[in-house]
Amino acid sequence: MSKKEDKRLKVGVLGAGPIAQAAHFESATKGRNTDLYAICDVAPDLLERMSWTHWPEKSFSDYDAMLADPDLDAVIIATSDAFHVPAAIAALKAGKHVLCEKPLGISIEEVEGLRAAVSDSGKILQVGHMKRFDPGIQAAKQFVDTTMGEQLAFKAWYCDSTHRYAVTDAVQPLLVKSEMARKPSSNPKADLQRYYMLAHGSHLLDTARHLCGEIIEVEARHSERFGAHCWFIDVAFANGTLGHLDLTVAVRMDWHEGFQLYGEMGSIVAKTFNPWLFKSSDVEIFDERTAETRRVLGADGHFYRRQLEGFAETILDSKPMVGANIDDGIASVRGMVAIAQSAASKQSVKLADVTGAV
Repeated sequence: MSKKEDKRLKVGVLGAGPIAQAAHFESATKGRNTDLYAICDVAPDLLERMSWTHWPEKSFSDYDAMLADPDLDAVIIATSDAFHVPAAIAALKAGKHVLCEKPLGISIEEVEGLRAAVSDSGKILQVGHMKRFDPGIQAAKQFVDTTMGEQLAFKAWYCDSTHRYAVTDAVQPLLVKSEMARKPSSNPKADLQRYYMLAHGSHLLDTARHLCGEIIEVEARHSERFGAHCWFIDVAFANGTLGHLDLTVAVRMDWHEGFQLYGEMGSIVAKTFNPWLFKSSDVEIFDERTAETRRVLGADGHFYRRQLEGFAETILDSKPMVGANIDDGIASVRGMVAIAQSAASKQSVKLADVTGAV
């Protein structure tokens, strides 16, 4: 565990469910500039067990009570997607910084409404696109920003595996559930096409935007066979780069994720792993100037902890935000809505024209 710095962010986690248990509690505890100050959940059994396991300074069953604590600096929103925006607005109004799990929300209108709350609060809101803190992807981003020059084409794929739960069960802590947990009014998994897009498509879109800039138009095809869903998405970037995205859930093979980016002064080829292995992407960067390929080791692949440390640096040390901001979160939701509408209409869709929910 990293040595703790003297100046640390006091973090409260809203929601003690799977993502908090697998990622956020440990990140706040291990973070060199963070402390797990509080846990909040309406399920008393879950709150008690997680509090005994992770030993926050305080525990709360009422979110407003946690937000009223003057010693709390920031909130990680680790709830179901439907609760993200109202929980973020409440935290911002209470004067707390926010790290919100992805996706930022489920409709364009609600996430656009959050923009004003962020602006009015003067606080930091970061969206939990933790792949931006993958050392391999960070190396790729640095090459793009400093050396690559003009981009030509980008291909990316995110293919979840039928065998992913055998992998995650082996490496994750025992995930505890509660019958008293607060649930959305409708089951998010009742519509798998929508659920997979929100859960996985948000990652794919953010990686594409992070490396290639604004997406202005998409043309998507969707197929469902033998219980698996596949989207092939042609993407137009504002900078003229051509893109193709492949989202498939679930492939009958190992986890299959990565990207290729071709540019004026070099190219990047990346293989990304199941995130719960906490393994940095294998990213090979070819530099045309030297005719050499290099790859960073990325020994520290705990993206969630690195994400939280970056969030804390922005707040404590006024460093530029490395993670996804409110505009990135909104763009991701807008992109997912456009993909859904394009797949349904079988026509290309401009992101600026879309409204509604994923």
